[in-house]
Amino acid sequence: MNKKITISSIKKTKGIRPLVMITAYDALFAKLLEDDSDMILVGDSLNMSFAGKNDTLSTTMDQMLYHTNAVCRGAKNSFVICDMPFGSYTNKDDALKNAIRVFQETPADCVKIEGGSDKAEIVKHLTNNGIAVCGHIGLLPQSVRSEGGYKVKGKTNKEQLQLIEDARAIEEAGAFCMVIEGVKADVATEVTNCVEIPVIGIGAGAGVDGQVLVFSDMLGLFEEFTPKFVKKYMDGASLVRDAVKNYSYEIASKEFPKEEHTY
Repeated sequence: MNKKITISSIKKTKGIRPLVMITAYDALFAKLLEDDSDMILVGDSLNMSFAGKNDTLSTTMDQMLYHTNAVCRGAKNSFVICDMPFGSYTNKDDALKNAIRVFQETPADCVKIEGGSDKAEIVKHLTNNGIAVCGHIGLLPQSVRSEGGYKVKGKTNKEQLQLIEDARAIEEAGAFCMVIEGVKADVATEVTNCVEIPVIGIGAGAGVDGQVLVFSDMLGLFEEFTPKFVKKYMDGASLVRDAVKNYSYEIASKEFPKEEHTY
């Protein structure tokens, strides 16, 4: 995918082809991932897989700006999404101020905001002021403490109706796409069919308009736990350990460096 995807082309994929989204936090991995992804999400998940924290809540705006800039430098042709961290959009004024920082201080193409109908007014305020927004409904990682854990959504008729209401509210507020996380597959499919913008799933089944995974999960680098919805496309942790073990052995046995590695 050499030509950078745009908001218009993202919206046109609805019902045509699935979108590919993946997270990245640095220039190195962003460059490796960009050729085969439509969008790269600089997720606040970096707080867990990159910084070793238990959840995403302590991520700061400065952290997100730093990592977003790194990703943009590594993947210059990618459509890059910056997660708005917890506490950065509690009201319209703060949301706009922080989103403007993202647009002024990084080359990111849009911001992502967690929440449904309760955040629609904030999303609308941003889109009315020239900020492109990707929504995020369903299981909301930034609400993990208030909800007492990570809980799958869409199990009841009430939750199903709320998800449809959330999706429609975010679309009406001007978001060009949205992530739906941790939702029963049949409900996620219904939600997807209720809106005209693409819905990107994570733990939401195959009936959506695309998929997103955290890169360290799908590469098998993050070992603390593996969510049910994650498929590991390689055993990255074992590969790294084996490589470092070989490196260590060759140093101890003086097999490295050899003449070809020496000036």
